[in-house]
Amino acid sequence: METQTTYEDNSLGSVKEKSAKEKAVDDWLPITSSRNAKWWYSAFHNVTAMVGAGVLSLPYAMAELGWGPGVAILILSWIITLYTLWQMVEMHEMIPGKRFDRYHELGQQAFGEKLGLWIVVPQQLLVEVSVDIVYMVTGGKSLKQFHDLVTKKSDIKLTYFIMIFGSCHFFLAFLPNFNAIAGVSLAAAVMSLSYSTIAWTASAAKGVQGNVSYDYKASTTTGKVFAFFNALGEVAFAYAGHNVVLEIQATIPSTPEKPSKKPMWKGVVVAYIIVAICYFPVSLVGYYIFGNGVEDDILVSLNHPTWLIAMANLFVVVHVIGSYQVYAIPVFDMLETTLVKKFHFTPCFRLRFFTRTTYVALTMFLGMTFPFFSGLLGFFGGFAFAPTTYFLPCVMWLAIYKPRRFSLSWFTNWICIILGVLLMILGPIGGLRQIILDAKTYQFYS
Repeated sequence: METQTTYEDNSLGSVKEKSAKEKAVDDWLPITSSRNAKWWYSAFHNVTAMVGAGVLSLPYAMAELGWGPGVAILILSWIITLYTLWQMVEMHEMIPGKRFDRYHELGQQAFGEKLGLWIVVPQQLLVEVSVDIVYMVTGGKSLKQFHDLVTKKSDIKLTYFIMIFGSCHFFLAFLPNFNAIAGVSLAAAVMSLSYSTIAWTASAAKGVQGNVSYDYKASTTTGKVFAFFNALGEVAFAYAGHNVVLEIQATIPSTPEKPSKKPMWKGVVVAYIIVAICYFPVSLVGYYIFGNGVEDDILVSLNHPTWLIAMANLFVVVHVIGSYQVYAIPVFDMLETTLVKKFHFTPCFRLRFFTRTTYVALTMFLGMTFPFFSGLLGFFGGFAFAPTTYFLPCVMWLAIYKPRRFSLSWFTNWICIILGVLLMILGPIGGLRQIILDAKTYQFYS
């Protein structure tokens, strides 16, 4: 009897020790280390995550889509992605007392322990890494444009500007979690609203160009079809915030009386109003003024007034600095979770230093090597963003809540799934063709 009591005491002690150890690890990991965020943190983190490189390419996407399809796809994307974002916010705490702090944890609940990981993790990683690569390119290009406009010289290679832009992330990467980057994220959200406003107001002030044409850019039917597909991917890229939404919600405190979904949803609504203020004027005014002659980055089409366009490019740089970090933190969390929990590394600064500097260096190298801006947006937008943004939340909703067949919820989710799958198939085709066309004339590290 005494032996049994001793055994029970020992096992209870080991369970307590284990739970204390797990808590210590969770307190060290980026996503679960801080849960004291306010609703407005959610607002500007979501703006920073969503409005980015994508908004500058929307007039170009409009030129490839045309007026009717372009406006319809922009509005549809805004409505569908707001609906799927609402689903994710609702599913964060659908089981009382349990929080799904990471996208893959929700996937495991919907599809099972192993299958959930295999469905969500590769897609989420692809999204976050590809966004960070594209942001390296965007940051470098905007920095180069700022330099060229101010100095009136174009004697430094884009490669060096990507290196300059990337260098700041070797320091910012050591901010431990979302709450620690709140200041950077707020500055980024303000900048996104600022340069979007500059882009469309400067376009409107310039007036409709004398030789403006709203015909499709490509002369052949094949070219028009592929350009249309590429534009679908570019629009999908513009609505990419879902990949970090659960991780952002994980930083908000929650109690049974005050669940985190209320402040989170409040922040999301504010963020989506700001997204609409940024996206629709830039897309419609930019296309109306320049027609099919608009560049894949609208700021390139705007040369005057020089000081204003230079300032807008600097705002873009500040914004993508914040956006890079918002997408990098979940990647850091995945890497550090795997190394600590699976391979039993000790949570320490050395480990963080190795994982984060390696990641920044890798994304910088890939950005320097493949800076095909428009093609990258189309390819990654369709291939990676369509599933995680447009239809994966709907599939999870159907798997978990099992709404009655042919009910409104059932129909709504299936419509989103069908549209999302079409986007996933068609977007990368156009994007890949654009990359191949750009690659023909491209010289490495030019």
